[in-house]
Amino acid sequence: MSSSASKATAQRPVRAAIYLRISQDRELDGLAIERQREDCENLARFRRWEVVETYVDQSKGATDKTKKRPAYDQMVADYHAGHFTAIVCYDLDRLTRQPRQLEDWIDWAEERGLQLVTANGDADLSTDGGRMYARIKAAVARAEMERKSARQSRAQVQRSQQGRPPKGIRPLGYSLDGRVLKREAKAVQAIYAAFHGGASLRGIARALSGIQETDDQKAHQVAGVAKIQRHTRTLAIERNKRRAAEGLAIKDVPEDGPWAESSVLGILRNPRYAGYSVYTDVKYRIQVRQANAKKKAELEAQTGKEVKAVRGKRRDWREFIVKDGEGKRVMGKWEPLVSVELWESVQTILDSEERVTNRVGTHRRHLGSGLYLCGLCDEPVRGASRGYRCKHGHINRSGRDIDDFVRKAIARRLAEPDALRTVPATDSPRLTGLLAEIDEHRDRIKRAERDYDEGFLEAADLKRNRDRSNDAIARLEAEVRDLPRGTVNVPVLAAEDPAQAFLDGDLNTQRATVETLATVRLFPWPQGSKVNLMVRGEKVVNPKFIESVGIAFGDEPAIKE
Repeated sequence: MSSSASKATAQRPVRAAIYLRISQDRELDGLAIERQREDCENLARFRRWEVVETYVDQSKGATDKTKKRPAYDQMVADYHAGHFTAIVCYDLDRLTRQPRQLEDWIDWAEERGLQLVTANGDADLSTDGGRMYARIKAAVARAEMERKSARQSRAQVQRSQQGRPPKGIRPLGYSLDGRVLKREAKAVQAIYAAFHGGASLRGIARALSGIQETDDQKAHQVAGVAKIQRHTRTLAIERNKRRAAEGLAIKDVPEDGPWAESSVLGILRNPRYAGYSVYTDVKYRIQVRQANAKKKAELEAQTGKEVKAVRGKRRDWREFIVKDGEGKRVMGKWEPLVSVELWESVQTILDSEERVTNRVGTHRRHLGSGLYLCGLCDEPVRGASRGYRCKHGHINRSGRDIDDFVRKAIARRLAEPDALRTVPATDSPRLTGLLAEIDEHRDRIKRAERDYDEGFLEAADLKRNRDRSNDAIARLEAEVRDLPRGTVNVPVLAAEDPAQAFLDGDLNTQRATVETLATVRLFPWPQGSKVNLMVRGEKVVNPKFIESVGIAFGDEPAIKE
């Protein structure tokens, strides 16, 4: 190389990139980023570097390695493509808070001559002292982040264990401090009632969006669901009101579009509406994001197209319900919008395998789905495409013959003059719910007294909680005393011919009747065995089939033909 060429190379300015980042721009005026930009550009001019690109990640954190930083990722790609050989940032923690990422930059500085400097003058990877300082600072930042995360997680766990409303985004029907918002609460209750009555997620979403159903049956199912503004829009409006009160810039508010089925599902799955205290571990949320990111990458590799988002199957909501030291579910210090009994019933419907391919609604197609019990493990069986199966694999049986057999047994029982005695008030489903609510209020009083003893509640708060719960207990106990027999819980008993009214009733009526009158247990049945036998030219039910379907009324033993 000639001396003139060497001189030209030596005088060629270093091609540099500026990286700017702020975790959260609360003011939304961009001034924080501009302050970083000004200092970084001044440093580049001082070093006589040529700034070829500026990368900006606004309101992007660098603590969680699973979160994307688009500008950062593009900068890494451009560096490997040879677009620049130096980086200027305001502070090292603006570039990264991950020690592993820092080591990549250090390796590139040592092996490929990358120059990285900070505007505050604390880091320069071109020197061994600068690299040592950078490593120490990154390790300290990481440790501080982990301690902060542990403190925040512990505080959230403590809040949930005390039954206090969690911080963050408020759910539909509640304020941030757990107060009931009547108009929204009415919408939540209507959603649960409609779904439990057979409406589909899509039908409920359409009703919330104000879309009228042309099908009479579907219209009847969602008759109680009124149009309401999308919750995301409501939250955005509320957020802007708070920002305006604080003198901050207003953010954009999304248009009021149609409700999504997933939003309805989230409401139906949320245990908070039944009064349960809930906590989701941050580690689980990170695992979900990582799994979804991996699945997204795999889909993009298979299809060659960009995939916007991937959501994996969420764990059962019941796993997030907080439990105390004795394993009992912790009830929150807020008013439930639906009963525990209704919430659990909705979860059973949602868990049914029938819903995987069900396009006509969420009403059950089998009489005993979630109602019959497995005779071996005593847990509810699930409805399958052709019948019933135990989730533990104990039984897998055809449903038609079983349902016909149960219907005939219930009809015979209803035809007997003493059928009403099978439904005493003390065994009715309504009473079960009332007693559960009474127990919940008594537990709330005990928790409030315990919190007062430990200094978490003031005397006025204790009195208010105690008075409110005692009033509710008095009202519920009066309802228990006035609880009628029979016809309220089993409407067919009020008919002139209860047996025929049961047989003519719809599936929901028949299920309610079976649930109130009897307990049905299914036992294994040999595959290929005949349900009906020909005896002396007449078709009779196989005695072994009868033994495999146990039906008990009240405290009576299972039916034996």
